[in-house]
Order: sequence, then structure tokens, then C-alpha cells
Amino acid sequence: MQEDFRDYVLDQLSGLGDMTGRKMFDAFGLYHEGKFFGIIHGGTLYFKTNEDTRGEYMTLGMKPFMPSEKQVLKNYYEVPSEILEDREKLAEWAVRSAKLSPRKG
Repeated sequence: MQEDFRDYVLDQLSGLGDMTGRKMFDAFGLYHEGKFFGIIHGGTLYFKTNEDTRGEYMTLGMKPFMPSEKQVLKNYYEVPSEILEDREKLAEWAVRSAKLSPRKG
């Protein structure tokens, strides 16, 4: 089931061009132009945030990424379903998140 969600997210983001992903532990990492910007975990998509963008996620009631009960990554927040379902908005949010990340390598 999680693979179906991963495939759906990758399809929704297919218009981004230089977009890749790779398995990481029990999650799937997303990269745009070599920059790590998102995590798929447990059927949920999370994007990287910062102090300027986090409020938008919080206002929409989104929660931070919790890979375990004892760990919370407050820089990654779940993507609202209305954004996930809209390819254009999802691409905008993905690019904005990728710009927050330094280039990998």
C-alpha cells in the first residue's frame, strides 16, 4: 500500500523534471536538482520547511514528521491533501521546499 502512495506522489511530481527519489530506512526521500526536500513515510508526504514557510503548514493543521514516538523532525511537515491532489500547487510547494535545502554532495 505504501508503494502505491509513493508511486502516486512521484506521478504527481513528474512535471518537475530533475526529480529523483531513494529508499531511506523505512521512508523514501525526494530530491529536486540534487536537493533533498521531501519524505514519504507511512502513506504521508512531508516537505522541508523553515521559519518563513512552516506557519503556512501549521495554519492548515499539518503536523511535523515523527519517524518514531520519541523523534520529531520539526523542519519537515505533512503536505495538505488539497495541495497533494493539485499537480501545479504541489510542484510549487516542492520547488519552494527544495530551495531551502543545500545541494547534495
